[in-house]
Amino acid sequence: MQHSTLILQLSPSSGEPIYRQLFEQIKRMIASGQLNAGDYLPSVRQLAVELEVNPMTISKAYGFLESHGDVVRMRGKGMMIAEQVHKESTSERLQKLTPLAETFIQQCKQLDLDKQQALDWLSKKLEKELK
Repeated sequence: MQHSTLILQLSPSSGEPIYRQLFEQIKRMIASGQLNAGDYLPSVRQLAVELEVNPMTISKAYGFLESHGDVVRMRGKGMMIAEQVHKESTSERLQKLTPLAETFIQQCKQLDLDKQQALDWLSKKLEKELK
């Protein structure tokens, strides 16, 4: 029974509930293939300690994942990524960025940044943060 290492980043000041942030991030990790069918999620207690959040928050996120069919509860073992989940194509994953891209574009316009300035800035950020 292998527990997956999750790279989760919470933003308490974002306005989005913590359980929802966890739910969305884990769904994205499933879609990208970072979490695969048969992988186990860390226990509620373990993840709560790691992220310094209330265990009920983790439990709520896991409950949402279970109700959406992304994970199944394995008695005595924890939550396992469901068999029917599939890795999404690059195109499907990029499509999920559309709302974020639209917000970014709107803010570039408001800040009077042209395309090249925005691309240069974004390229530097991506180079620093992504492999």
